[in-house]
Amino acid sequence: MERRDFLKGAGIVTAAGLAGCTGGPTEGGSGDGDGGGNGSGNGSNGTGGGSAEAAAQIAMVYATGGLGDGSFNDQAQQGVIEAKKKLNVAYEEGEPSSESDFSTFQRQYAQSTSPDFDLVCCIGYLQTDALKNTAPEFPDQKFMIVDSVVDAKNVASYVFKEQDGSYLAGQLAGLLTTTDFSAGAGKTNGDAKVGFVGGVEGSLIGRFEAGYEAGVKAANPDVEVLSNYVGSFNDPTGGKETALSQYNQGADIIYHASGNTGTGVFQAAQEQGRFAIGVDRDQSVTKENFADVILASMVKRVDTAVFTSIEAVVNGEFEGGQTTTLGLKDDGVELVYGQQLGGSISGEVKSRIQTAQEKIIDGTITVPTDPSKV
Repeated sequence: MERRDFLKGAGIVTAAGLAGCTGGPTEGGSGDGDGGGNGSGNGSNGTGGGSAEAAAQIAMVYATGGLGDGSFNDQAQQGVIEAKKKLNVAYEEGEPSSESDFSTFQRQYAQSTSPDFDLVCCIGYLQTDALKNTAPEFPDQKFMIVDSVVDAKNVASYVFKEQDGSYLAGQLAGLLTTTDFSAGAGKTNGDAKVGFVGGVEGSLIGRFEAGYEAGVKAANPDVEVLSNYVGSFNDPTGGKETALSQYNQGADIIYHASGNTGTGVFQAAQEQGRFAIGVDRDQSVTKENFADVILASMVKRVDTAVFTSIEAVVNGEFEGGQTTTLGLKDDGVELVYGQQLGGSISGEVKSRIQTAQEKIIDGTITVPTDPSKV
């Protein structure tokens, strides 16, 4: 966040809860830390002073899996926490426990008059169908959505070039798997196999998979990529079982794009003495118990999308019906080396990854978005 030196202002205030809304957001919790919600379908509000002084009232509807995932939702939360500190906004958070809850949360925030929310942030592409129905019913309510495009005049859409950051993760895996590399609790095995574990199969996670596999093949076309989907973003047990299967087949590095399911991938890596690559946040920090097996993380700046949309509302510059795409050039995605293991990765490997990044930015390398076309 420190790189966004254009941020201005300061202040801390709160939002009132949507008390008494059946099946939806309710008051409680602090919302001020790095997460910690349980995805139970409850909401929480930021703590601080009186909401009457807020520059804007913001509602956050998170993806299933809730706060505390150390990944996608927590990264989104950082955006609203920063807006609270820098732009003097108040916010309330909702943690749907299932996809069927998205519509309930969106509508109850849109209907609320105490507070009257200036912006409802919908985190995750699985909210698309619900928002396509909700947005037209509340034409005066501003919405934003992450990871999808909803064509409505009151919705700002934010998408990312996940394939580009994933390509760099693939380069790292492809370069290390054929070397005798040992660091932390992990070691490569010389089998020239790596893995990918996805959450829910679809075009979005497909971009992670496609970019990763393309990066692996560019580093070494002889490396085999094992790929499996768990079917959930909140199933650590399933993630562990899937990762163990890949490690047992010879993979020594696994990249996951699966939200909290990825916690199981890290558990498997530790048990097998292998490596993993995190996603969305620097998971060597957010999942520090696994820092000894996390080589790097493909950070996706969901916080940038959230903050930017809030800033637009505060400044009276919100533009619905627009789509913003964030990639390597915009610091929308990046490969961040692990806090514990990053220093063990050679300068030669890092140099090759940096060169690949520059070629993607200048257009020399075009990264595929469809796994079937890699």
